[in-house]
Amino acid sequence: MTVPEGAAGAATATEDAAPLLSLRGINKSFGAVHVLQDVDFDAYAGQVTALVGDNGAGKSTLIKGIAGSQPFDSGEYVFEGRPVSVTNPKHANELGIEVVYQDLALCDNLDIVDNLFLGREVTKNGILDEATMERRAQETLAGLSVRTVKSIRQVVASLSGGQRQTVAIARAVIWNSKLVVLDEPTAALGVAQTEQVLRLVRQLADNGLAVVLISHNLNDVFQVADRISVLYLGRLAAQVKTKDVKSNQVVEVITTGRSDALGGITNGNGELK
Repeated sequence: MTVPEGAAGAATATEDAAPLLSLRGINKSFGAVHVLQDVDFDAYAGQVTALVGDNGAGKSTLIKGIAGSQPFDSGEYVFEGRPVSVTNPKHANELGIEVVYQDLALCDNLDIVDNLFLGREVTKNGILDEATMERRAQETLAGLSVRTVKSIRQVVASLSGGQRQTVAIARAVIWNSKLVVLDEPTAALGVAQTEQVLRLVRQLADNGLAVVLISHNLNDVFQVADRISVLYLGRLAAQVKTKDVKSNQVVEVITTGRSDALGGITNGNGELK
């Protein structure tokens, strides 16, 4: 698979910038089960941060807390440099945070434009402003360099898996998002469709957004991610720059939780010195 220019490991203007999202000491329990324990996590504008870990590591709980659908019990949630309280998805959306879950939540019987604006339709004089919605849909797809969709009026049921993922991502960014969380966007896709989606993921970051990519596929992670955060049994085991590590080292941290597999974590951000 060809890696697009500006992909993982490349120096970026935002490399030393403060994180757009910064979580510190995050905890979340369900009854007696402590799912997240003092987790720190950062995501940077213009970069893809991969969130990896075995089943049950706490990835889904972390992103649901970021999205406000399952608010954290304690810890500090900082967005754009200021502490915020995100207690429901509306709060997250107002900040510019969007999540694309695995099920995509698309309506198969509606076309692309209708899906992009579902629940947020643009009206003029009390009726749907189809012209404005079509224009914004075209602009969003063009901004993401999407060329695989023949018509924005295609019914979603007629689209391939990769095209459906594209529509779901476009819906997330059409509202001037700042942070987009993608939950296993290449799951169940073929090779060509996976490449298409990974290029789109990279395009999001190159457009200046912070992207959090949840994935079990380390090949995908090393293709597009600038940073990798590893959760192990609800704790942050490592947070490193992709260019500083190898796949087998990350696998060892995922399976054992031992950060010394990466040569030792030596600073507050969990990055290698």
